[in-house]
Order: sequence, then C-alpha cells, then structure tokens
Amino acid sequence: MTNLAAMKLPEANLIERAIKMHGAEAFDRLEQEMISAPQVECSVRHMFAPGQYIREVTIPAGTYVVSHKHRHPHLNVFLKGSGTMVMCDGRHQELAAPMVFIGQPGRKVGYVREDLVWLNVFNTNETDVDTLEDLFFDKSDVFKSAQLELTASELALLECDRNDYQLALTQLGTNEKQARTLSEDEADLIPFPTGTYKVKIGKSKIEGRGLIATGNIAAGEFICATRIGDKRTPAGRYTNHSATPNARMITLNG
Repeated sequence: MTNLAAMKLPEANLIERAIKMHGAEAFDRLEQEMISAPQVECSVRHMFAPGQYIREVTIPAGTYVVSHKHRHPHLNVFLKGSGTMVMCDGRHQELAAPMVFIGQPGRKVGYVREDLVWLNVFNTNETDVDTLEDLFFDKSDVFKSAQLELTASELALLECDRNDYQLALTQLGTNEKQARTLSEDEADLIPFPTGTYKVKIGKSKIEGRGLIATGNIAAGEFICATRIGDKRTPAGRYTNHSATPNARMITLNG
C-alpha cells in the first residue's frame, strides 16, 4: 500500500546522514538503500472535492520515509503526530501537530516519532490518482521498478488467477476477446463522484491497470461504487478477476 519508501530503524543513523547530504541525487541513493529493506505499510486516502484533491497519509511511529520529488509548492496540514523532516539541502525541521505550512518543491527524508496523519492539498479537478501523481510528483526509476516487481508467491497466485479466469469465462459461455471488448467499451464510463477513497486506478501486477488498495480496508467496509444507475465508475471498469478475491460486488436497492 505504501506510496513512498518507508522502513523502521533506530532513529539517529539515517536522519544524521540525511542532514549531511546535499542534492537530490544523494536522496535518490538513500531511497535505493531504503527500498531494499522491509517496507512499512503507510495507508493513503484520496479525498476529492470540487476543485481540490486532498491526499492523506498515515505513517506509524518509528518509521523512516523518503518522499517523492514534489514539483510545486502546496498546502500541508499536519493533523497528528511528530517527527523530523530533512530537505535535500540539509535544512531540517521539527514537526509537531497541529500545524499548517506550505510544502516546497523537492525531496524530503523524515523520521516519525509519533503516529502521523498528514494532508497534502492540491488545487485540481482531476480525479485519476495516477494522473495526479504524474502532475505533482517525480517518482524515481528505482521506486517504479520496486512497485511492479513480483515475488515468487505473487507469480504463483497470478497464474492461479489466470487459470481461474479462463474457467469462469468458459462457465459463462464467453471468451476473453468478448469479455475484453465489453470491459474496454468506455461509452458508459463516468468518473468517481466526489468523496474519500482508499483505492486508486493504477498499474496492475496482473495486467494493464487495475483497482488497487492504497489504505487499510476493514472487513465489511464499503470501498466504492462500481455502477451508478446505468453507468460504470472506474472501479467497474478496472476491477480484476481473482481466484481468491478480497472484495465482492453487491447490489444496493433504492
């Protein structure tokens, strides 16, 4: 779920190193080192209001993070927690909620002392999260490769999913070409309505693009609408088949 390099280590080492570093390239090297370590799940919620995209990230205490490179100044709202943030020129700042400030372009390294909830606020009418991330962040090749890397267990599960998908198509009396044609027809596609989401449409390890969880979703929790009337939302377009699904579609009356 994490959308940044996040790991747990004793506090002093990486912060002291980050303060002594200079330039984005040094932070790129630090990210490469961090991303090879076991990662911490950092839940992200996406909130859409007219003309605004609000990105809420929750990071547990004791975590180091290295951010993507932010392209533009933007409003930050620090709701909960405390920690240290280091800019790539070595400047550093102690943070303690509640506080509001303007985040500057560039990369940052941080250490979270108390569970953190942080909002980034952007002015935009765009609702596709991948498009938004392309607009506001520069992601390193190291990070993008790590996000798409498949483990041996994931490869085995992927093969199981594909075999089960073919079986489902046979049972439904159709084939992959027909199913793809129906799925890719965007004549009935509408954007997600304004609201708060713990999912995004992004690059899928299964195939192409898919519906991907970015936040912690509890059993029985409503995720998002797939159809509204006779229209499909992006979730209705990009939900992938699984032999062991972690979510299901239901019909709401009224």
